[in-house]
Amino acid sequence: MPIKSRVRTIEHYPRPGIMFRDITTLLKDPVGFQLLIREFVGRYRYMQIDKVVGIESRGFILGAPVAYEIGAGFVPIRKPGKLPAQTVGQDYELEYGTDRVEIHTDAILPGDRVLLIDDLVATGGTALASVALLQTLQAQVVECAFAIDLPDLGGMARLQALGLETFTITAFEGH
Repeated sequence: MPIKSRVRTIEHYPRPGIMFRDITTLLKDPVGFQLLIREFVGRYRYMQIDKVVGIESRGFILGAPVAYEIGAGFVPIRKPGKLPAQTVGQDYELEYGTDRVEIHTDAILPGDRVLLIDDLVATGGTALASVALLQTLQAQVVECAFAIDLPDLGGMARLQALGLETFTITAFEGH
């Protein structure tokens, strides 16, 4: 069974008209989870990557085993107030308001080659804010990787429009 078939779709969550793509069904399936991590590791094993950066929270689940397998460090990007040392943050727009992501100021060295990873890219707001943080710390973003792309929402296209390399394992049309 392919990876896509292991993702559950929940209609009208978190509000009417939304088709929520839930990867918890993929993560709980030992074979599905292994397939997913192997896909990422197969792509990045021979690239020079110093740090894998995972976006809270599912990016942690995917990023840590990928970092381990490719011999890179792992760095979390978190919601505000979750990191104990000095941080730098980036605000970004949501449909109704703003949010913020933060990273430790000493997590990335200038010139570090970084892989940014998360479970899903929709509008790209969180990923774009994360890239801005990494660029503030003078990282070289090698690629932005996602298990799932929702192309109708344009996030991947927004990342590519900035000249960023992107990779996704599967996509779901319609949101």
